[in-house]
Amino acid sequence: MFEGTSRLFLIWLAVALIAPASMAMAQNADGIGNLKLPDISSYAPPKGETPLALSGGGAITLSAQLTDKGADITRGIVWRVFKPEAAGDGKLPMVASAHGGSAVFQLEPGSYLVHAAYGRAGATKRITVGKDARRESLVLDAGGLKLDAVLSGGVRIPPKKLRFSIYEGTAEANGDRALIIPDVEPNSVVRLNAGVYHVVSTYGAVNAVIRSDIRVEAGKLTEATVEHRAAEETMKLVRETGGEAIADTSWSLLNESGDPIKEAVGAFASMVLAEGQYTIIAKNRDRIYQKDFTVVAGQNQEIEVLATEASAIDPEEGAD
Repeated sequence: MFEGTSRLFLIWLAVALIAPASMAMAQNADGIGNLKLPDISSYAPPKGETPLALSGGGAITLSAQLTDKGADITRGIVWRVFKPEAAGDGKLPMVASAHGGSAVFQLEPGSYLVHAAYGRAGATKRITVGKDARRESLVLDAGGLKLDAVLSGGVRIPPKKLRFSIYEGTAEANGDRALIIPDVEPNSVVRLNAGVYHVVSTYGAVNAVIRSDIRVEAGKLTEATVEHRAAEETMKLVRETGGEAIADTSWSLLNESGDPIKEAVGAFASMVLAEGQYTIIAKNRDRIYQKDFTVVAGQNQEIEVLATEASAIDPEEGAD
């Protein structure tokens, strides 16, 4: 469930997932759950002009499903076939690969490791190839995750100002979590192995952050929407109420505890802030001005800092 002020709406839909494929980490299959396949850059590519997939030997047809007894996935799979013994450099030699749905390989008789990647979901299986044609299937145990966020009252957030990062659900001993996918765009479908994931939703670039734990179920699309309690604030330094913004102004934003959290330069300073109390400090030439203000969730506002003696502060204030 979502933490803090977040609100989660989960809608489970049994759907076939069609997002673009990318490499995934190996998962448990046929008793080889502890197997760690190499990253895409650390395996040995096929040698020679004729890959083993096209040489003489037994034909094997590979297919993959999201769940046990589910329909075959028809596209978006990246197949890679490895020899099970590492080469002298410690890498598993890759002997064949294919893209799409089900794939047919002509492999020399022997034992192989097959990895199927479907987005960020994947599974690995050990197969044995003989002289006769045969079929093998891999159950990915995977689903999809679609993320979005709104403001209070259901107001949509501009997609360009919203990003998600997906982490492992379990934290390490030091409290850190392994990052799986950064900068996920809202309403895009991400394929993941079934399990719990830690999702961070960031609105803007300052402190409007919502953290959530979300469960992905095999064969289903999980749609999760979080609620950000934040607003967009635009600051300007003026000589009188409603006046023109003064150029060449330096801005420093402090939170309620007095800690600096954002700096900017220009006639205007625009930023998304989580609801709460803040102090904005504007410096123009040798004069410094400040103003306290409150951010109310969902209420964007323009904040004017008056360049008057009443709002001016002593530059030496707080110095020893």
